[in-house]
Amino acid sequence: MAKYTPFHPRTGPLMAESQAWRRWAGNFVASAYDVSHDREYAALRNAAGLIDVSPLWKYRIEGPDAARLLDRVVTRDVRKCQVGQVLYTPWCDSAGKVIDDGTVSRLGESTFRMTAADPSLRWLTLNAVGMNVTIDDVSLETAALALQGPRARDILGEATSGAVTDLKYFRVVDATLGGVRVQVSRTGYTGDLGYELWIPEGGAVAVWDALTDAGANYGLTPAGIWALDVARIEAGLIMLDVDYVSSHRAISPSQLSSPFELSLGWAVSAGKGEFVGQRALEAERAKGSPWQLVGIDVDWVSLEALYLEAGVPPRLPSVAFRSSVPLYGPEGRQVGYASSGCWSPLLKKFIALAHVEAAFAKAGTSLMIEVTVEHQRKKAKAVVAALPFFNPERKRS
Repeated sequence: MAKYTPFHPRTGPLMAESQAWRRWAGNFVASAYDVSHDREYAALRNAAGLIDVSPLWKYRIEGPDAARLLDRVVTRDVRKCQVGQVLYTPWCDSAGKVIDDGTVSRLGESTFRMTAADPSLRWLTLNAVGMNVTIDDVSLETAALALQGPRARDILGEATSGAVTDLKYFRVVDATLGGVRVQVSRTGYTGDLGYELWIPEGGAVAVWDALTDAGANYGLTPAGIWALDVARIEAGLIMLDVDYVSSHRAISPSQLSSPFELSLGWAVSAGKGEFVGQRALEAERAKGSPWQLVGIDVDWVSLEALYLEAGVPPRLPSVAFRSSVPLYGPEGRQVGYASSGCWSPLLKKFIALAHVEAAFAKAGTSLMIEVTVEHQRKKAKAVVAALPFFNPERKRS
């Protein structure tokens, strides 16, 4: 049975008009609080948005072998992760195909928190055989909020009396907010200045109230998944079950992806010692990958012309699309597919994340993207773009 998150006493009344609920990991969360997500997206890029990300799976991994376990499971070098540091990382099966991606936070010398999009307790437990480590699923007892946007630091500084305003990118620290002890990480899924807050379930409402009170003068706006989806595509950030399929659920080899194919080669640490998928990934690093995740910039003049030919105005998806859209090379052969895309209000462009054959992955390569116009399949011009589409200096500053 689906359930509500610990923030429902505050988010529920905000949904009275839109009723745009969606399911995420067995929880009801907001697609949008308004009837459209436009205002919420604008807040993320111009002020700040507050997103309930409690449905993320969260694991507390503790003990003398905690670092050893994580170093065995993920592709980043956990041994180099300092206390108070956060790593973004994928993790793979023995064939080097991605199972999931998430973050690893080092909370103490022998204590970590791992977040995941999918349940991962069984995978962690299977890899912990013979190790002195405990793995606890703390998903239900840990609420989570993403405070994202250019005014996020101002709001958090006011809510914590300045305690975390100097927190560096991908670092985590303890803080008190609304009288509740929380952990604040300088992380997020929007590609913007932002923070994520990890909160004991019982303190969720108090923290929400403290943030919304502090954010009242900064334009802080509760935001749902539709707004987040546009922001994460602009930031070039992939989503499980949308931009790739977990190797644990793939039903054909064509659904499998390696970190290199997802443009996550930077997150595969070389020389870190043995880890799951290491041999396959080292072989792929040497040989090269057949596919590559890229950005796609759709040519507006070409797109508009297709609609004008049909005598109708151009149509764009009202929310980010999450479906496979074919891409074609210069000779008309299909060379890839877009897996998600949107109209970027900030960039004033129709953009997408896509998988293309390696030969077509260079930025500036001309392609064609399939577009359905008045029930007819057409092709609009597009060009491969470097990711991310949007990468403001404030994200790291």
